Amino acid sequence: MTPRGRAGARLAAVAVAAISGASGCGRLPAALDARGPGAADIAGLFWLFLALTVVPGAATISLLLLAVREKRRRRTLADVRPGDGHGWIAAGALVTAGVLVALLLASVRVGSRAAAPSGPAELTIDVRGHQFWWEVRYPDHQVVSANELRIPVGRPVRLRLTSADVIHSFWVPELHGKMDMIPGETNVLWVRADRAGVYRGRCAEFCGVQHALMAFELIAEPPGALTAWLHARRLPSAPPSDDHGRRGLEVYVAAGCAHCHAIQGVVPPSATGSVGPDLTHVASRRTLAAGTLPNNRGYLAGWVLDPQHHKPGSRMPPVTLAADDLLALLDYLEGLR
Repeated sequence: MTPRGRAGARLAAVAVAAISGASGCGRLPAALDARGPGAADIAGLFWLFLALTVVPGAATISLLLLAVREKRRRRTLADVRPGDGHGWIAAGALVTAGVLVALLLASVRVGSRAAAPSGPAELTIDVRGHQFWWEVRYPDHQVVSANELRIPVGRPVRLRLTSADVIHSFWVPELHGKMDMIPGETNVLWVRADRAGVYRGRCAEFCGVQHALMAFELIAEPPGALTAWLHARRLPSAPPSDDHGRRGLEVYVAAGCAHCHAIQGVVPPSATGSVGPDLTHVASRRTLAAGTLPNNRGYLAGWVLDPQHHKPGSRMPPVTLAADDLLALLDYLEGLR
């Protein structure tokens, strides 16, 4: 292979690595690995933009090289004729205008499709952004959750998005584009997942010191499984069944957790705080702290005792507990399924 050929091969390898390495395992970046119609439209628009910019760009560079070669061939002004190149300039202007018009029309089409519902809503979910977590409500089912959405696979879902404090942005790259969440306003985003699975979402608008650790999971599952999940989450938490669990509930209230977090059905009724996520079924969630930590006993203990170590700047204060009290509290929280 010639030196020029080796250089071209290296450049191609770098380009492929840049695209595939962005999401690992040789996959395309998540925004281009469409698993729903909204993301598919956006990915198609990206490839169109790429084609209609790379091809004219390559043609422009080629013509520039030809012009340099022609300049070297024509060494005197006598060799230059009036009007030389005017045709190329006119052709370039027409091609540029055509490309821009095509991209504008394609963008308008994708934007209108993204804003329109793809059918009657199978489900409506209210999502409110907080610094730095997600409040999730299913208004038709009286279900409250946090940092986790569940939707039926293959069915359109209407998301009503707003914010409790600053501007956030809701984004599940594999399913749809971004939608801003603005205090005092409600924006609607229609999503549909064509494949079952767990999709990681994130805040796409800088919203404070822990913006990078404000994630959530969207789980697309068969409608029957979703119905069963909604039915189970509609129920209040069961009261502790043993002395250790009852001691854990006492610690929960005495430590002040109830001032910020609600547990539906808990006694006393004053334990209905709304500053932090609802904990009624916290043990059934896959993550803690808005996708920051896996939901297991060790990380739960670390999050309770020193949340600022894991997520500096979050509004969760540290809680100082004796060892026996901490174990009782963990037993109680792990029973909230």
